[in-house]
Amino acid sequence: MARLADYFVLVAFGPHPRGSGEGQGQILQRFPEKDWEDNPFPQGIELFCQPSGWQLCPKRSPPTFFVAVLTDINSERHYCACLTFWEPVEPTQEAACTEDAVEREEALEEGGLSPTALAPAGQLFAPKTLVLVSRLDHAEVFRNSLGLIYTVHVEGLNVSLESVIGNLLTCTIPLTGGSQRTISLGAGDRQVIQTPLTDSLPVSCCSVALLFRQLGITNVLSLFCATLTEHKILFLSRSYQRLADACRGLLALLFPLRYSFTYVPILPSQLLEVLSTPTPFIIGVHAAFQAETQELLDVIVADLDGGTVTVPECVHIPPLPEPLQSQTHSVLSTVLDPELELADLAFPPPMTPTSSLKMQDKELRAVFLRLFAQLLQGYRWCLHIVRIHPEPVIRFHKAAFLGQRGLLEDDFLMKVLEGMAFAGFVSERGVPYRPTDLFDELVAHEVARMRADENQPQRVLRHVKELAEQLYKNENPYPAVAMHKVQRPAEASHLRRVPRPFPRLDEGTVQWIVDQAMAKMQGAPPAVRAERRTTVPAGPPMTAILERSSGLHANSARRLEVVRNCISCVFEGKMLEAKKTRLAMSQLSLCAFILGSGPCPQLLPAVLRALKGRAARRCLTQELHLHVQQNRAVLDHQQFDFVVRMMNCCLQDCTSMDEHGIAAALLPLVTAFCRKLSPGVTQFAYSCVQEHVVWSTPQFWEAMFYGDVQTHIRALYLEPSEDQAPSQAGETPAHEESPSALDVASEQRRLWPTLSRAKQQELVQKEESTVFSQAIHYASRMSYLLLPLDSSKSRLLRERAGLGDPESAANSLVTSSMAGSVAESYDTESGFEDAETSDVAGAVVRFINRFVDKVCTESGVTSDHLKGLHVMVPDIVQMHIETLEAVHRESRRLPPIQKPKLLRPHLLPGEECVLDGLRVYLLPDGREEGTGGGAGGPTLLPAEGAVFLTTYRVIFTGMPTDPLVGEQVVVRAFPVAALTKEKRISVQTHVDQFLQDGLQLRACTFQLLKMAFDEEVGSESAELFRKQLHRLRYPPDVRGTFAFASGTIHTPGRPGRAPKDKGPSLRALSRNLVKNAKKTIGRQHITRRKYTPPSWEQRGQPPAEDPEDEISVSEELEPSTLTPSTALKPADRLTLSSLVERACCRDYQRLGLGTLGSSLSRAKSEPFRVSPVNRMYAICRSYPGLLIVPQSIQDNALQRVSRCYRQNRFPVVCWRSGRSKAVLLRSGGLHGKGVVGLFKAQNAPSPGQSQTDSSSLEQEKYLQAVVSAMPRYADASGRNTLSSFSSAHLGSHGKWGSIRASGRSGASSMGVDVGSRLAGRDMLGAPQPNGAPPDPGFLRPHRAALYIIGDKAQLKGVRPDPLQQWELVPIEVFEVRQVKASFKKLLKACVPGCPAAEPGPASYLRSLEDSEWLSQIHKLLQVSVLVVELLDSGSSVLVSLEDGWDITTQVVSLVQLLSDPFYRTMEGFRLLVEKEWLSFGHRFSHRGAHTLAGQSSGFAPIFLQFLDCVHQVHLQFPMEFEFSQFYLKFLSYHHVSRRFRTFLLDSDYERIELGLLYEEKGDRRGQQVCRSVWEYVERLSKKTPVFYNYMYAPEDAEVLRPYSNVSNLKVWDFYTEETLAEGPPYDWELARGPPEPPEEERPDSSAPQSRRRVVWPCYDSRPRAQPDAISRLLEELQRLETELGRPPERWKDTWDRVKATQRLEGRTDRHGTPSSLLASSALHPRRSLGIYLREGPVGSTLSLSLDSDQSGGSSASSSRQAARRSTSTLYSQFQTAESENRSYEGTLYKKGAFMKPWKARWFVLDKTKHQLRYYDHRVDTECKGVIDLAEVESVTPGTPTMGAPKTVGEKAFFDVKTTRRVYNFCAQDAPSAQQWVDRIQGCLSDA
Repeated sequence: MARLADYFVLVAFGPHPRGSGEGQGQILQRFPEKDWEDNPFPQGIELFCQPSGWQLCPKRSPPTFFVAVLTDINSERHYCACLTFWEPVEPTQEAACTEDAVEREEALEEGGLSPTALAPAGQLFAPKTLVLVSRLDHAEVFRNSLGLIYTVHVEGLNVSLESVIGNLLTCTIPLTGGSQRTISLGAGDRQVIQTPLTDSLPVSCCSVALLFRQLGITNVLSLFCATLTEHKILFLSRSYQRLADACRGLLALLFPLRYSFTYVPILPSQLLEVLSTPTPFIIGVHAAFQAETQELLDVIVADLDGGTVTVPECVHIPPLPEPLQSQTHSVLSTVLDPELELADLAFPPPMTPTSSLKMQDKELRAVFLRLFAQLLQGYRWCLHIVRIHPEPVIRFHKAAFLGQRGLLEDDFLMKVLEGMAFAGFVSERGVPYRPTDLFDELVAHEVARMRADENQPQRVLRHVKELAEQLYKNENPYPAVAMHKVQRPAEASHLRRVPRPFPRLDEGTVQWIVDQAMAKMQGAPPAVRAERRTTVPAGPPMTAILERSSGLHANSARRLEVVRNCISCVFEGKMLEAKKTRLAMSQLSLCAFILGSGPCPQLLPAVLRALKGRAARRCLTQELHLHVQQNRAVLDHQQFDFVVRMMNCCLQDCTSMDEHGIAAALLPLVTAFCRKLSPGVTQFAYSCVQEHVVWSTPQFWEAMFYGDVQTHIRALYLEPSEDQAPSQAGETPAHEESPSALDVASEQRRLWPTLSRAKQQELVQKEESTVFSQAIHYASRMSYLLLPLDSSKSRLLRERAGLGDPESAANSLVTSSMAGSVAESYDTESGFEDAETSDVAGAVVRFINRFVDKVCTESGVTSDHLKGLHVMVPDIVQMHIETLEAVHRESRRLPPIQKPKLLRPHLLPGEECVLDGLRVYLLPDGREEGTGGGAGGPTLLPAEGAVFLTTYRVIFTGMPTDPLVGEQVVVRAFPVAALTKEKRISVQTHVDQFLQDGLQLRACTFQLLKMAFDEEVGSESAELFRKQLHRLRYPPDVRGTFAFASGTIHTPGRPGRAPKDKGPSLRALSRNLVKNAKKTIGRQHITRRKYTPPSWEQRGQPPAEDPEDEISVSEELEPSTLTPSTALKPADRLTLSSLVERACCRDYQRLGLGTLGSSLSRAKSEPFRVSPVNRMYAICRSYPGLLIVPQSIQDNALQRVSRCYRQNRFPVVCWRSGRSKAVLLRSGGLHGKGVVGLFKAQNAPSPGQSQTDSSSLEQEKYLQAVVSAMPRYADASGRNTLSSFSSAHLGSHGKWGSIRASGRSGASSMGVDVGSRLAGRDMLGAPQPNGAPPDPGFLRPHRAALYIIGDKAQLKGVRPDPLQQWELVPIEVFEVRQVKASFKKLLKACVPGCPAAEPGPASYLRSLEDSEWLSQIHKLLQVSVLVVELLDSGSSVLVSLEDGWDITTQVVSLVQLLSDPFYRTMEGFRLLVEKEWLSFGHRFSHRGAHTLAGQSSGFAPIFLQFLDCVHQVHLQFPMEFEFSQFYLKFLSYHHVSRRFRTFLLDSDYERIELGLLYEEKGDRRGQQVCRSVWEYVERLSKKTPVFYNYMYAPEDAEVLRPYSNVSNLKVWDFYTEETLAEGPPYDWELARGPPEPPEEERPDSSAPQSRRRVVWPCYDSRPRAQPDAISRLLEELQRLETELGRPPERWKDTWDRVKATQRLEGRTDRHGTPSSLLASSALHPRRSLGIYLREGPVGSTLSLSLDSDQSGGSSASSSRQAARRSTSTLYSQFQTAESENRSYEGTLYKKGAFMKPWKARWFVLDKTKHQLRYYDHRVDTECKGVIDLAEVESVTPGTPTMGAPKTVGEKAFFDVKTTRRVYNFCAQDAPSAQQWVDRIQGCLSDA
C-alpha cells in the first residue's frame, strides 16, 4: 500500500524581494508540516507551480491544471499536480507591484478584452495554486481531488476543507496487482482507482497517441532514435499539460528501456540555463520562451503546436537498421490510418469502427514493443553471469551480439548498446530469477511468429492488436467500472466575485486527521507484496536481422573438408601434401571466383583464401583443438610455421571487437602450440601472433574474462556428471539437457533463501576465489600477448592498421609467423598513457592493472585480494620478459629464410641510382586487375621485390608472392617528378617476415605504389628514402631536375653548370631598359606589381619583396626604347635572328600574317604586322619576342594597351582563317579600368585626361584597329548583333550560359547549345543529338566583327553599345583550383588506394561522376566549338580569360586544332604546342610544381586536360589526325616526367635567361641524350610507326565539330591502363624486345611448338603482343629484307610508296572493290564511320575497306553487289531511316563552291520528296546537303574544270542549273552520266 498524496501545499503570489516587476511564489501552508521519513518534502515547488513566472493579471482567468515532475537526488520522481486560480490583489500586494504590471494591464485593455472578464478599473488579480505532491502517477485522480477542494471553496459547500484535505492525505491505495479501490474525500464524492497489473509496464493513457497526432510518424521515429542514442530533446508548446503528456508518451515508447538522464517535462523560466547542460535530457518549455532556445546548437527541438522537429546540422541521428525502419514506419501508418490499405479499392468493404484514442495509444506502443523484441532478440544468449551470490552480477557480450545479429556496422544499435539505458536494462532484466512481464514473453516465445509475419501486413496488424489488448488490460483491469462522482464548479464561476479569498486552514485539524489514520495503520498487519518470481526464458538462439550472403566464401562442405585435410596433413608430418592441399584450397577459391561468386572482399594470398570465410575459420579452431592434449602441443619448425600462418590468417580479419569469437577460440591455442628451440627454451605461438588489433583492446579481454568466469562459476554448481563442455556466449549449448549458466544461476537464486548463513558465506567465498584465480590467469595471458619478443628494442603495442587509416585497414594482410616478427614501433595512441619508450614493462603493467581494477571491482573481489593482484602483476610481467629474452636469443639462431634475389631495373642513358634496392612488398590497391579481378587472370599482387630510387624514376621490380602465378616479373614505376602525394600507412602482410610501416606514393601519371618495407629495412633507411625522394621531387631550382642532370656529372654539393653568356646579357639589357624607364616615368606607378617569375637564386625559398632598384615588367617604359630602330645592338640582332626561327614566326609566315622584314618596312597593304616590340621581353615576360598586331598601331602605344590586361598580356593575333580571313586573338583577363570602364563610362565627361583614361582610349583604338583590319568589316548600322536576341530564347542560364563546372547536371545545364545560339540558330533549328551543332548552312548574314569572350565576373553589368564593332560574351570559367580538386578525385577514382566498399562498376562510375572531370572536358569542347563557329562564319574572336595562360591557352589551341588541318599533323601539332603553350607562356614549372618553390601550389593538370580534349576529338574523327593516340599519351606522360627540357620553365624569357632556348641550334648537338621531346619523337618515328595513325586520310580544309555532351565522352585509357610486365611504355628504350623468337630459332623438340601466347590483363601490353595488321606487315617486310641481305627500308618510305601505288590503282581500276588493306585511306576522305573504328585490334584496318565503294548504283556488277550486300549486313545498324524513299542512288563527283575541289559523294534521288540528297558515303545516315528539284531549271552536259578527275571522259560531266547556282557533276563514265540525267529529267517531268 502507498499514500495517494504525500503533501498538500498552498502557494500564493508574493512580491519579489529585489523589487523587480515579477513576483515570486510563497508557500502559505503545507500539510503535513513535518516531512515523512520515507519521503522528504521536495524543494522548489513554488517555481514549478507557475513555470512562466509569478505575475499579476488584469482579468480573472479560468483555473488551470497540469502535472509537473520533479526528480530528487535518488532519481525518484515526484508528481506535482497544480491547480491555479486567480484572486483579487490585496492592497498591500497592490502597493508592492511595480509599473510593469500596470503597463501590462494597459496593453490588455487596448487589446479589447470583454467587459465581463474585467474587474473594476485598476483591479489586479494574483495567482494562487493548490499543489498535491505524490510519488504515484494518477493524473485524473489528482485533477478531481484538487478540483473538489476548489469547488468546495468557490461554491461555498457545507464541507470542511480541513477534513477534505485530511482525507486526501490519509488515503492509501495498492501499488500494483490490478486491484480496484473506491475512495471518497468526504464531500459527497466517489472515485475509483485501478492499479496496473504489472508495475514494470508504463502507464500512458492517451499520451502516445497524442504525440503521434501532434508530430507525425517520421518526427516521432526521429525523437525515438534520438532519445535512445542519448541526444538532447526539447519540447515546445503553449500548453503545460501537452508538454507533460508528450514527455510521458516518449518515455512510454522506450519500454523496456528506462530513461536515466535529466527528465523535466515542464521547466520553469527561472531555470532555462539548465538547457546548456552537457548531458542528455528530455525537457519541456513553454513556447513563449522559444526565442531563448534559438542559440542551442546541439538540442533537437520539437514544436508540438506546429508539428515540427528541428535537428541541428551538427547532430546526426542514426536511423533504425533496415528493414526494421521501413517495417516499423509501415505498421505505424496502418495503425494511425486503417483506411490507407483500402483507399484504392474499387469496392471498399464496410467501414469498421475505428479504435478509441486509448486503444490506439496501446496499438502504437505495441508496435514499438515488437520493434524492441526484434532488435534485442536473443540478448540472453550474450549475458555473462559473473557472480550469483550474494547478488547476481551480469555483463553483456556486446561484440558477440552485434556479430551474430549482423549489425556490427549499424550506428544506431552500437550507440544503444553503449548507452546508459541499455546498461540499466542488463542489470535489471539480466537477472535470471525474477518476475517476468509482457516483454520477456514476447522476446522468448514470439520471435518466430514475428519473423514469419514480416511480409504479411494483416498478420502483423493482428499481432499488434493482441499486444495492444494486453497493454490496455494492464492499465484498465476492470473496463466496466462505476462512474466517478466529483462535484465541479458552475460555469463561469471564476468570473463571480468570491466573498473572501481561499481561507487559511487549521493545521491542527488536518494533523489530527493524519495522526488518527497513522495510528490505525500501525495497528493493522503490514501488507506483504507477493512477487511471483520465476526463471526468465532465454528464447531461441539469435539470428541475423537481415540475412546476408557470404559471397565467395559460402559455408560449403567441400571447403571445410579441405581445411580439415590440410590440418591432418600438417600434424601427420606430410608437409608436401599440406602444401598441395593449400594449393587445392586456393584453386577451390579460384574456381568459386570463376563461377561468379563475386570478388574476394580483401585481397589475400591465394593459398590462404579459404580461411576468409567465418565457417572455415571456426572449423580451423575446432580442428586445432583436437590436436591439443593436456594443454600442450609441441611441433617441429615446419609444423609450427604452418600453424602460425593459419592462425594469423584467421586473426587478420578480426576487428577489435572480435564479434565472431575467432580470437576468443584461438586464445587458448596460442598458449598451447609451441616448438623447442633448444634444451629448456620453448617458443609458444603467442609470440608470433601479437600483431593484431584485437589483443590491444580492453573490451576484448573483459569479454573473454567474463566468459571464462561464467564457465567456472557454472562448473562450481554442477555435479561432476553434468559438467559438460561449456557453451560459448551466443552459441547453442552442445546438449539440450545440459543447463546453461543462467539456468544454474536461476536455480541457485531460488535456493538462496533456504540456505543457512554458513552455507551462504561458503558459496560467496568460493565464487570470489574463482574470480580471483581467473584474474591471475588473465594477467599472465595478457602479458603473453602484449610483451614483444624483442623487448630490448623498446617496441610495444601501437595503433594497428585499421584503427586510424581506412585504406590500410582494408588491406591489412596476414602477419608473419617467424621469430622476431612482432617487434614494432610504439606510440602513446595504443591505449597506454604516458608510457616512455624505454619502459616496456611499465606500460604493460599499467595496462594490466587497469584491466584488473575494472573487472575485479565489478566482480566483487575483496580489496585485500585486489591489492595482492597489484603486487603480483609486475612480477608476472618481469618473469615473462626474462623468458622471452632466452626465446629471442635462440630464435635468432634459426637459419634465415631464403629471400628471392633482387631484380635490378633497366635504366635510361644518364639515369643514375640514388638509393639501391630497398626490399619491400608491393601491395594491391583498389584496382582489381592486378589481383585477378573482374577480367580474370593471375594474382600478380602482392609482389615481393625491391624499390629503387633513381634520378628519374621510382621503380619497383619483383615477383608475385602467389606461387601459382609463376616466374613473372612485376614492374611498376613512375617519374619522380610525377609524385603528387606521399602517405605513410600501417600494413600487416602475409609473408614470412614482419613488415614495418608502409608507404603509399601516388603519381599524376596514374600510378600508385603501395608498399611495405621488409624487416631488414630499418626505419632509418625508410626515412632516408623519403627524404631523398622529397629532395629529387622538389629540387631547389630547375637545374636540379633530371633533364639538366642527365648525361652530366652533377653532384648535389656542386653548383650546376652556369648558363651561357646569352642569358646574362639579355637579363642585363632588360634590367637596364627597365631602369631607364623607371627614371623617365617617375615613381607614381611603381606600386602596381604583377606576376614576375622569381630569379633562379630565389626559387628555392619563399618569394621576398622586390628590391627598390627593380621594377615590375608591367610598368610603363620609355617610348624611345620600344620604337624599332635600324641601329640595333649586336645582342639585339642576335635575338631577332633567333626569334625569327621560333615556331611562332614560322606559323605566322604560313598563315600569311607577315614576316619581320615586311613589318619593319611597314607595308600598309597588310592588315597585320609582326612587331618586335617585345624582343627584350620588356612589355610582357610571358609573351614571345615577336607578336602579331594591327598594322595601324604604333609600338609605343602597345605599352599603354598592355596595362589594361592581367600580366600585361594584351590582345595579339595567334591564328587567321584561310577561308573567312577572321582572326583569333588571345590575351589575359581585363583589369577593372579596362574595357569594362570603357563601356560603362564612355560618354561621361572627364575634367582631365588621366593616364588610366589614356590607356583605355588606347585600348579602344587597338580594338578598333583589329576590327578595321577585318576583310568582312561592314557598317554597323544594318548589323543585327547578338544583343538583340530575346532572353526568352537563351535558356535559364542567362544570355551566354555558364561553363563553370556545375556538378552532375553540367552536361545538360546549358539548355540550347552555346555555339548554336551564337550562330543565331536557336530559332532556326534544334541542335543535333549528342550535343553537335545544327547544320552549318543556317548562319545569319549579319554578325559582330569581333567577339570578346571574357570572364563573367569582370564583364558583369556591362551593356555594350550597339554602335560598337565588337560585342562582349561574358561566360563563367572554372578556376585552376577546381581543376586541381577534380583531378584529385579523378586520380582516386581511376587508381583507388583501397578496394571500394561496393565492388563493381557502379562505385567506379559514381566516383568518376563525382570528380566532374568529364564535365570540365565538356565545357572546354563546348566553348571551343562556339569559337570555331564564330570564326567559320567570318567574325573574329578575342579569348580573354583568367591570366591568359591556362584556360585561354586550352581554348585557343583547341580552336586552331579544330579549324586548321595543318595542326592535326605531327609537325603542325608540335608547332601548335610550341607556339601556344611554350612561347605564349603557359607556366609548366609552376603548374607542375617542378621546384621547391611550387611545392605548396601543387600539381594542376592544365596541359593534360587539353590533351584529353584532343583525345576526345581524335576518337570522334580518327581519320583526321596524322598522329596516334599513343602520341598523346606519350606527351601526357612526359610533360610531367622532367626527362626532357621542353616542358620546363614558365616562358621563353626564362628559357633565354637560363640559356636554354637556342643551345641546341647548329652543329653543337652531337650524339648526346635527347633534351627535346620533339627531337626524341623525330628520332623514334624514323624507327617505328608507333606515333603514326594508319587511318589518316584527311579531308581538305575540314572544320571539325565534335560532340561535346558528357554522354559522348570516353574515359581516356591513359588513366586506367597499366602494364606490370615492363612498367609505363613511354620510355621506349626500356621497352622489351619482340615478345617471342621466330619459330625456327626455337629449340627442337619432339612435340610440336605452338606460337600461341597467353596475354594477361594488366600485365602484358596488348598492342605489343598483338600488333595491328599494318604494323605486322611492315615488321614482316623488314624481316624479309634483312633475310635477303638488303638494308632495311624505313617504314615511312615503304608506307608512302604503298599509298601512292594504291592511289594509282584506284584511279585506273574504278570498277572493282580495292582489295588492299590500305585502299580506304588512299581513296576515301573522312568517313563518319571512322568514329566507330579504333587503332590497335587486328580487325580494325580490315574493316576500313568495307565502305570503299566508289562506283555508281544500280548498274554495278554482281561482284560489287555482293560486296555491297556484305557491307549492308555488317553495317545494318547504320542504315538510314529514309531508305524507303530512295528511287535511285550512286556515287557522283561534285564540284564544291567557289575555290573548292571535286569530291566523291553518295547521291540519292528521291521521287517522293522531290529531292536530290547527298551523303559522305553509302552508309552515312546524316544528309550533308539537299537540292530541291522544284528549283531546277535545266540539266545539261558539262565540261571538265580545274581539279576534275582526269581518268574520266568528257561525256561523264553534266550540270544541274537551279534558281540559285549551277551544280557541276561527274559520273564514273558516260553511260552512268546519261542514266543520271535521264532519271533527274524523269523526276522533273513527273512533277
